[in-house]
Amino acid sequence: MSMQEKFVSIKARHEELAALMSQGDLSGEDYTRLSMEYAELSPVVEVIDEYTKALQEKEDLTCMLSDSEMKNMAAEELRVIEKTIPELEHNIRLVLIPKDEADAKDAILEIRAGTGGDEAALFVSDLFTMYKGYASVMGWKLEVVETRENDIGGYKEIVAQIKGKNVFSRMKYESGVHRVQRIPKTESGGRIHTSAATVAVLPEAEEVDVDINPSDLRIDTYKSQGAGGQHVNTTDSAVRIIHLPTGVVVEMQEERSQHKNRAKAMTVLRTRIYDLERQRLADERAKDRKSQVGSGDRSERIRTYNFPQGRVTDHRINLTLQKLDDILSGQAMDEIVSALIAEDQASSLAAMDS
Repeated sequence: MSMQEKFVSIKARHEELAALMSQGDLSGEDYTRLSMEYAELSPVVEVIDEYTKALQEKEDLTCMLSDSEMKNMAAEELRVIEKTIPELEHNIRLVLIPKDEADAKDAILEIRAGTGGDEAALFVSDLFTMYKGYASVMGWKLEVVETRENDIGGYKEIVAQIKGKNVFSRMKYESGVHRVQRIPKTESGGRIHTSAATVAVLPEAEEVDVDINPSDLRIDTYKSQGAGGQHVNTTDSAVRIIHLPTGVVVEMQEERSQHKNRAKAMTVLRTRIYDLERQRLADERAKDRKSQVGSGDRSERIRTYNFPQGRVTDHRINLTLQKLDDILSGQAMDEIVSALIAEDQASSLAAMDS
């Protein structure tokens, strides 16, 4: 399909959606579905109209060059429009990049300590502080879902829910292995150690995204415990849910209410099952794809935080920033995220052209 044919097809669908939405016999669910598609296409149509108008203006101005009285004015305006057209063409190609249907979703953030023992658990705490600060900068709401602490103030694991506008579209680039190089607080010899933590960012699944058969679940309840093994609650408030077909296990004990723990566990369970299917489809599509930016490969080392040198390096795009403190506070993290998005867009555009 040529670019012009794509334009015609998109505009025709946009007009069709407007006509369908004007009908009075739509159900609420149908109207919501149509309005979401209409809203997604509207900015695309806007860019197409702007581009089409610019091409027409260029054609009109070119014709005016033969008019001796209008020649100078037309030439000046033509220079301006010829600079604008390549920018509009680039914008059109960006909006035509296939969208990830999960980009607009909220996210479940999971951070787990890797190699490095207690130091890795402290690094998990640092990463969580970074994401909490970033969520604040972006105007998102972050809520802790589950934690497993160690004895010195770190986390073996922490799971959080992030809600807001286009959360997953920006947070998805964080999935992978994060590495820290620093002198641990527990190190008396002053030697630099390397520790790691694994980050997984999953698009939060709604009930309509995943159909879970209750008979496929095994649900256990038990007494919740703290980091050192002490009882936090004497009732069986903690919940473990196992999805038998996939083997996905979710444990929840953050709340004192078994009902709340079960509800949170089901949210995480749906999200993990939804993510398994997304990963399967992504692996199929990415067999021939060389770029791993935004792939969500959690075994890939994506970033190093070097404390002695005060720098952060993202290995996927060879970006190094001497802003360790600002990044770990969340204040400068969007510089990395924006660079990753730009690289991902460039890879997608190259794939469209090949």
